[in-house]
Amino acid sequence: MAGQSYEQRKTGTESAAEASEELKRKKRMKLVVYAAAFAIFQTIVILVFSLTVMRIRNPKFRLTSVTVEDLTAAPSPVSFNMKLSAQVSVKNSNFGHFKFDNTTIWFDYGGVGVGEAFVAEGRSKARSTKNMNVTVELNSNNIPNNSSLESEIKAGFMALTGHSKLSGKVQLMKLIKKKKSAEMNCAMLVNLVTRAVQDINCR
Repeated sequence: MAGQSYEQRKTGTESAAEASEELKRKKRMKLVVYAAAFAIFQTIVILVFSLTVMRIRNPKFRLTSVTVEDLTAAPSPVSFNMKLSAQVSVKNSNFGHFKFDNTTIWFDYGGVGVGEAFVAEGRSKARSTKNMNVTVELNSNNIPNNSSLESEIKAGFMALTGHSKLSGKVQLMKLIKKKKSAEMNCAMLVNLVTRAVQDINCR
């Protein structure tokens, strides 16, 4: 009976030891799983951060609205003079501000320059749009006589284009600075009868 009791106690002790070892093994497995999950989570966070916050894009430079303040146009002799008030925007989708230099917007008719507007240096805040107002005076002094201007004036509509390049730097967290630029290429139609600018299309 004493021998049997000893064997039972020995078996019970071994079972308890095995159960304790199994519990420790499960805890170690849980720690490994948690560590792996945390490592994967960190990798995803770093990847998202690098693809969004650290990815620096070119800002967008656009003519958003144009108003005719003064206008005279004649089919014979062919000529026009007009004063425009325009709102331009710098859209910065980056997580750092965009500081840009002075630039000029050139306005053309049929590929010929008819006027220019000055845009002063400034800064567009992170993930925001900066709007600025400029004034420009246009005239037909440089347009050759064989152009289609006469027919457009008679029809009451005049097609104009505006183009420019805005250069500057995007700064992230006061540590990273990268040169970026924004191209403007806009087309518009001036209604000579209503003295309104319509169909502004920028790309």
